[in-house]
This record gives sequence, C-alpha cells and structure tokens, in this order.
Amino acid sequence: MRRDVNGVTKSRFEMFSNSDEAVINKKLPKELLLRIFSFLDVVTLCRCAQVSRAWNVLALDGSNWQRIDLFDFQRDIEGRVVENISKRCGGFLRKLSLRGCLGVGDNALRTFAQNCRNIEVLNLNGCTKTTDATCTSLSKFCSKLRHLDLASCTSITNMSLKALSEGCPLLEQLNISWCDQVTKDGIQALVRGCGGLKALFLKGCTQQITDEGLITICRGCHKLQSLCASGCSNITDAILNALGQNCPRLRILEVARCSQLTDVGFTTLARNCHELEKMDLEECVQITDSTLIQLSIHCPRLQVLSLSHCELITDDGIRHLGNGACAHDQLEVIELDNCPLITDASLEHLKSCHSLERIELYDCQQITRAGIKRLRELFPGNLPQAVPGCSPQPCCDPQTR
Repeated sequence: MRRDVNGVTKSRFEMFSNSDEAVINKKLPKELLLRIFSFLDVVTLCRCAQVSRAWNVLALDGSNWQRIDLFDFQRDIEGRVVENISKRCGGFLRKLSLRGCLGVGDNALRTFAQNCRNIEVLNLNGCTKTTDATCTSLSKFCSKLRHLDLASCTSITNMSLKALSEGCPLLEQLNISWCDQVTKDGIQALVRGCGGLKALFLKGCTQQITDEGLITICRGCHKLQSLCASGCSNITDAILNALGQNCPRLRILEVARCSQLTDVGFTTLARNCHELEKMDLEECVQITDSTLIQLSIHCPRLQVLSLSHCELITDDGIRHLGNGACAHDQLEVIELDNCPLITDASLEHLKSCHSLERIELYDCQQITRAGIKRLRELFPGNLPQAVPGCSPQPCCDPQTR
C-alpha cells in the first residue's frame, strides 16, 4: 500500500490496472517495457497480456516470442495452437521446441513453416504424427534452419533427408535417432546439400545404417564434431578409419553396442582426432587395453569415457589412461561397469586424475571394500558409500553424498 500527495491510499495493483493510463505505462516508454518483456517466459508473458490492453499489445508482440519451449504443455498442445503461435510470431521466431507434443501434425507444421521462415532451431522430438510432409514444408520455406530434432518421429523416411538436403543448406545438427526407416540412401542424400553438418545423431537405427552411408558423411562433412551411432550394430572399423581420415575436429563419439568395432579402428581414430572429449564405447566387446593406450597418448582433452561391458579391459589399460595426457586435469568421468578383469589396482592408477567426478564400478567383482576405501582417501570427504560386488551399488561420485 502507498499514499499519494493527497493522503489517499492506493494499492500497487492500480499501477497495473486495466487503464492504459496506469502509472508504469506513463513512466516507462513502450520500448523499455518491450525490452523487459523480452526476458519473460511463455507463461509470464501470457499473464502479462491479461493485465491491460496496453500490456496485451506489448506482451504479444512478435519480438518477445523469438524462443518458445512448449514441452511443459505438451499434453495440451494441438495443431491449432502451433498455427496461432506461428501467425503471431511470424518472422521473429528463431527457436521452437515442440518436444513430446503428440497432437501436432503435418498440417500445423506446414502453416508454421510458411509463417516462420526465419526459424533456426526446431525440436520435434517425439512428435509421432510428423511425416515426410513436414520436412518437405521445412525444405520449401525454412532455408535458415540450422538444428532439427526428429528423434522418434518413426514415419520419417529417406524422402525427408532428401528434402532437407535440397532446401536447408545451413543445417548443422540433425537428430534422427529411432527413425528406423532411414537407410544409407537417405544419409547419402543428406550429404549432397548439407556439407556443413557438425552433429548427427542416429541412435537406435539398428539395422538400416551401414558403413557405406556413414563413410559418405565422413567424406562430405569435414566439420563433423559429434556422431552418435549407438546401437547401429552393422558398422565396422571402416567408420572409425573414415572419421580419422576426414573429421579431425571430432569431439564426441557414441558407438555403444557396436560390437564389430576393434582396436584397429580406434587406433586410427585416436591418432587423428586429437580433440576427442567424450566417448561412449559401452559393449564394444572386442576392444582391449590397446585402445586405451592409444587414447592416453593421442587424446589429451578426453573428459568422459564409458567402457562398461568391455570385458577385455584390464588394470594395465587403466594404468596407461591414468598416466596419459588427459589424466591430470581433464578426465572427469570413467564408467567401468561389468569389467570383470578390473581390480583395486585400477583405482590406484586413477589417483592422478584430479578432476575426476564420477567412477562407475557396478558388478566389478574384483573391486574390494579396501580398494574403495583407499580411493575415498584420495578424495577426502567427497566420495559416498560404495560397496563393490555383484549387485549394483551407488557409483563413486566425488560431488554426490
């Protein structure tokens, strides 16, 4: 509550009343109010739009709707909502997330594409009604698109990748994980028009993705920094050789459950891709300590390494890793679940990894309580209780109690 010069009591609400002559509207220029509104989220903007006629105009101004994330409202979002948003935002909209919005389909996304031609980042993850028609619309109207997430849009086929190649030349990141109708032909079509691709996610494309398609990506996209091919069980060392020969900027490689990959391929990769930061090699069951030796020598930026279920890894490989270029101030996470040859000696070898934040040791039968205790002493006061043995236990995490 406050009093004016005449001693009349007024509530703060009067500053935000339905009158276009409210105090705040008189004191602050519309340009400044518009700037303030630009920092608000979707819910707050909608609430502001109900305060007064003046605020309704300002809150719903397209310039305030450049970035929209509707994930929290996914159950309520239908096609007409997306159409209305696109008409309101028009060319202002740069980033839109419809992740999980099951009610949104091709018709709404066509209207969206027509109205929002400056869109750069679009997340359609889990929008299962989406088909090739949507990618055709994006290709026709959205030439500035840089990031597109189509994960779990299972109706997507090679036609979508062909359309994106033809109409979205600036595309840098594409997620088609679990789009199991995509084959090497689609991947090859993508490369022809999207040579600037930096990140490609193919997780769960278990049968269709082969060496031929990915080799084309490596040879045509030299700026590639991230590749996820986890579960693509048909790929071989030919992919690792192609990455090593063509993609020196590679930082992230996820090839979990790619059981045909061997030390030979990872040797070529490590010797040529020195910027590697994260590697998921879970269930790459053929790799041995030889891969760890190469990583320890040639990959000084390595921060995260998953070796779970790599049953041929021994203490000697961990010793090389602990003495490697990445050990002192880079390596943060190492996962060794179900590595039966790992013993307490490996924990000693990791004592030089001062940046270590997490070690996973589930089902490492030869890790003992004494080994865990010694590891805890290396990080006094930081490691949680962790009991080795055959049952899954909390991982050793210096940042978690």
